[in-house]
Amino acid sequence: MPKPTKGARLGGSPAHERLILANLATDLFRHGKIRTTVTKAKRLRPLAERLITKAKKGDIHNRRQVLTVVKDKGVVHHLFTEIATTFAERPGGYTRITKIGARKGDNAPMAVIELVTEPLNTVTRTSAPAAAPAAPAQEEQQEQQEQTEAKTDADTEAKAETEESAEAPAEAKSDDAAEAPEAKKDEA
Repeated sequence: MPKPTKGARLGGSPAHERLILANLATDLFRHGKIRTTVTKAKRLRPLAERLITKAKKGDIHNRRQVLTVVKDKGVVHHLFTEIATTFAERPGGYTRITKIGARKGDNAPMAVIELVTEPLNTVTRTSAPAAAPAAPAQEEQQEQQEQTEAKTDADTEAKAETEESAEAPAEAKSDDAAEAPEAKKDEA
């Protein structure tokens, strides 16, 4: 037998709590997002995610299991045909809870629970963790450093070429000087 959750139930009896969560799940799948208390949203999230996972499998057994919770066949059809295909690539995390402040009458903390509509941002990990993307200012600094390094490399190459050209005539003169004594010896 499953262990009951600790603390007060949402309704008063376990059956009433199941009905409240079933109605919240039905409205969540019908409208895409609902406004409720933080406690109800936190209790609804695992149920809704389990139902979406069953809908992603898509077979008749899972459809019947979802129908035991969500009684509206139109909502179940919408869940299996549209919502499940939306989350086909997502491995989990189908819902988002956003706290919106306190309710005016009794100061109860309120939240919005909604289905995540953004596409999944796939990140491929290698053996080493990828570096965080650099800020635009850092990228500009890196580009400036690369440009200055390129300029200094060009300057050093130019200096090396001028030194080589300066050494070349000196070598040519020394070669001529070395040939000159040999030529004088030959003439003598």
